[in-house]
Amino acid sequence: MVNQPAQISRLLILRRFDALKSLRFTFSDQLVDAVLKDLKQHAVSALHFFNLACKQNYFRPHFKSYVKIIHILSNAGMFDEARSYLRGLVDITEGNRLPVALVFDELVTVYREFKFSGTVFDMMLKAYVEKRLVKNALYLFDNMPKCGRLPSLRSCNGLLSSLVRSKDFYAVSCVYDQMIRVGVALDAYTCAIVVDAYCKDGRVAKAVEFVEGLERMGLELNVVGYNSLINGYVENGDMEGVEKVLGLMSQRGTSKNVVTFTLLIKGYCKTGKIDQAYGVFTRMREEKGDTLVLDDKVYGVLIGGLCRAGRMDDAVRIKNEMLGLGLGMNLFVYNSLINGYCKLGQLHEAEQVMMSMVEGNFKPDGYSYNTLLDGYCKRGLIDDALKLCHQMTRDGVHPSNVTYNTLLKGLCEYGDVDDALLLWQLMLKRGFVPDEVGFSTLLHGLFRRGESDRALMLWRHVLAKGYTTSTILLNTMLDGLCKMGKMIEVEQTLAKMKELGCSPDDVTNRTLIDGYCRVGDVQRAFEIKDSMDIEGVPASIEMYNSIISGLFRAEKSNKIPDMLCEIHAKGLSPNIITYGALITGWLKEGNLKKAFDAYFEMRGKGIVPNVYKETQKIANSLDESTQRYIIPNNILYNVVIAVLCKCGKTSNARKIICDLSQRGFNPDEFTYSALIHSASISGAVDEAFLLRDEMLEKGLSPNIVTYNALIDGLCKSGNLDRALRLLHKLHSKGLVPNIITYNTLIHGCCKNGRINEALKLMGRMTKEGVAPSAKIFCISQ
Repeated sequence: MVNQPAQISRLLILRRFDALKSLRFTFSDQLVDAVLKDLKQHAVSALHFFNLACKQNYFRPHFKSYVKIIHILSNAGMFDEARSYLRGLVDITEGNRLPVALVFDELVTVYREFKFSGTVFDMMLKAYVEKRLVKNALYLFDNMPKCGRLPSLRSCNGLLSSLVRSKDFYAVSCVYDQMIRVGVALDAYTCAIVVDAYCKDGRVAKAVEFVEGLERMGLELNVVGYNSLINGYVENGDMEGVEKVLGLMSQRGTSKNVVTFTLLIKGYCKTGKIDQAYGVFTRMREEKGDTLVLDDKVYGVLIGGLCRAGRMDDAVRIKNEMLGLGLGMNLFVYNSLINGYCKLGQLHEAEQVMMSMVEGNFKPDGYSYNTLLDGYCKRGLIDDALKLCHQMTRDGVHPSNVTYNTLLKGLCEYGDVDDALLLWQLMLKRGFVPDEVGFSTLLHGLFRRGESDRALMLWRHVLAKGYTTSTILLNTMLDGLCKMGKMIEVEQTLAKMKELGCSPDDVTNRTLIDGYCRVGDVQRAFEIKDSMDIEGVPASIEMYNSIISGLFRAEKSNKIPDMLCEIHAKGLSPNIITYGALITGWLKEGNLKKAFDAYFEMRGKGIVPNVYKETQKIANSLDESTQRYIIPNNILYNVVIAVLCKCGKTSNARKIICDLSQRGFNPDEFTYSALIHSASISGAVDEAFLLRDEMLEKGLSPNIVTYNALIDGLCKSGNLDRALRLLHKLHSKGLVPNIITYNTLIHGCCKNGRINEALKLMGRMTKEGVAPSAKIFCISQ
């Protein structure tokens, strides 16, 4: 009987490839393996035969055949061809889900049978690393020494880099330790990779310890490793640590490169030290040469920092300098500019940047759209935000959870919770899975509108979705219930969540304290505070702020001094909220001296009131040494009056106005607006109009805000006809109705069943260029 494999092998060795075609044989695993064994020293012939086998329509070589041909080619030094079939072997084994152990065992079997070099093992390790099959690579790395083979340093470095990319930092340590154990020689790149892993894992101190250990081993870190260490400190905002690394580089004679300088700029920008960042950039410009070339990344980092700091003029100047050097724009720079303008509320400029992106053949991405969307929502331009979302979809950029969460927040704060719920349903319909942020935003919106029943329904939905251990959602729910004074429901919710395995945190305790203080149960608030002290939970100024407000509310202001002493004893510093609570509380009690004491203490610490920024002017108009309580400035008086009006103490505000008038105070438009608004919302509409008349007699001109308060008061008191007449008189007074004017009147008409008039008002506002909000549109339906 003819030995067919031997016959085929002879023809192939003699390179009689044409004669091979005349033979009648069928490819099989047994035939291919037998021929490859015969041709193990004839790589070219083996390759010809294996290629022929791969081209057959009815046959595909077994993975074991691939292992043989790879060994044969590798032994012959035909590494390109071997690597090509290695990739094929990886694809086949992964496609058929063959265990890596099976492949490795076959590699070992053929290696021992053919008695070839073990180069294939290292090549296989590299192939797994290239394909990002990290687990397979680790298996090979662990088992190669068992058959007497060591991975090459290059393969080990590739494996370490791949592990860092996949954020498997524990495995990096294990691989490094085994490299030391089996005797793989290390180089500077190995060390740099390990430092990078420690830093990316947030263990910068461990990275420093590792670097110190290298010195004892006689190894030195290269600039790549030092840059990784610098980046670790930068991510932690530790510029002192960065300076130490720079000092170490100087001692070791390691030169800084463009990445080093870029990281320095990034670090200073991140910590808000923009001038220092610009100083580094200037030094780079002065030192630039063949080894230090300013690239678009350097410019991008500085532009990003300037934009975050709101220094848009400087950002644009640096951008123009970048373009002048022939460097092109990139997506990061465009997005930085959009973010910077949006943070400053300069939405028109942000829109212009978006347009220039498109003109420059850059496609805005999700970040671009979401940033501008957030800008619109923060300014209350919900309709513009919704239009942008539609445009985003049309442009092929799919809305993400970030997109929808931004819209939900905007609708809850400036639009209508009903619209937010409609958007929520749309999200679910489109297959989006709501996250903690979305649920939290909607819960907050419902509670803010006082709809606790709907919030509780949503809460049941939250639990059904499996968010039973979310402390964020628990705190949102408790905060909403606390603000509505529903402390029984608070305790029930907390007990239920504890049963489900949710662990309360510091915020939970602060929320509970705030809730009990709101309802005047200061004793229970102190019990929670005491339990926090026993458990060693650190107190916060936010907790004390709640307690101070609660003590005022419970008419126990005599305990305030003790609280202030405790705050200082625990090393805490009163903040703007603390002083706001003190000033408001003392004003409510009529204790102007203590209110002003708190105010001057606040200003003495350089804390600027955030209610009315204009109070900064007070500092320039006071001579505290001679006139501590005589304040020649209407702004501070107006703040006091506004606080009293907001608390519903209009009569007290009027009394203070009379007292202050004797000291040279002249009520202005702001003073009267506060009084009119307070009177209107309390239902004293006639008194509000008397105040308006008093304004006119004094030569003061009420603005649209004042008239909106009057219209709101008329609508709420059922005097809709008078409110409509007042609307018609606004133009003769030189005033233009705004969206709040129309919103108030349309809501009033709908509430009174006068739908036709509501629709007329909607038509009129559109004609006057006032865009109807989603809320108005829903009301008019």
